[in-house]
Amino acid sequence: MVKQATLQSHKLTTIEDAKFALDKLNIQNEIKASVCGDQAESAIDVARATVPTCICLDLEDLKCFEAVECQYERWGVIFHNSIAIQPSNPAFPPYSGLIVLMAAPKSGFLEATFLRPVNSVSAFVTSSQRLVLSAYDRDRQLIAQTALPSPNLANSDSAISPNTLLSITGNNIYSVTFCAFDGQFTLDNFRFCL
Repeated sequence: MVKQATLQSHKLTTIEDAKFALDKLNIQNEIKASVCGDQAESAIDVARATVPTCICLDLEDLKCFEAVECQYERWGVIFHNSIAIQPSNPAFPPYSGLIVLMAAPKSGFLEATFLRPVNSVSAFVTSSQRLVLSAYDRDRQLIAQTALPSPNLANSDSAISPNTLLSITGNNIYSVTFCAFDGQFTLDNFRFCL
């Protein structure tokens, strides 16, 4: 018997059955979160969750050029230096849907801070430069770091395809940063596990 985390909400349409949510990743206990005004009271009952609970952000409810900061706070994450875009440049295709996150107004740097510690973070990334994903603890001490070694723009001669899954794991991650020095990048299907 598989135990599932519960989400208390007036509308349950944003929760997808775990076996249908990102089948390619074999995720067993995931909640797909969206930004709907009538779900402000939604929360995850973490105390009852006995297996890892993953949250995948559905960015499709964001408006193009909307600054993204506290829209997903109720799900446990706050973004810094982030904007929602619908890429017009074919070099930055979305992984799914139409909306992705991009670092702005300062290019090349995006941060996500978690209200509760998480154990893994991932996103599908497309970048014009080498992209470094770093995870930090509560005291801003580096826990782990991984990188997309080179650019992976669509329709380029890159050996790495666009929308490559970049992920990081560690105990008690309180924040992550994505950094592409002097470059642009997009994130899609931002996911974290408690």
